[in-house]
Amino acid sequence: MALQIFATGINITTGADSVGATIPLRLDGTVPLFIRITASVAACVRVGLGAQTAVATDAVVQPGQSLIIATGKCTHIAAIQQAAAGTVQISPCEDI
Repeated sequence: MALQIFATGINITTGADSVGATIPLRLDGTVPLFIRITASVAACVRVGLGAQTAVATDAVVQPGQSLIIATGKCTHIAAIQQAAAGTVQISPCEDI
């Protein structure tokens, strides 16, 4: 299986409080099996069903790296800064 990104992703601006969003959908309108997450500064992210609240002990995304995770068909993501505000970008992956 090869993962490709065709659909438009979303940006979350992080701060001292958790910010949540709906995971962007694949081109066919379904929840992706995988998402790619990048960040401009170190941030913590959490994926789940329904509204989520990220905390400092969730998965860390470092700037200049990407995290590809399985969604488990979850629909929402939340992010929070580690030390400074920044942007977390989430892209849906197509499994072709």
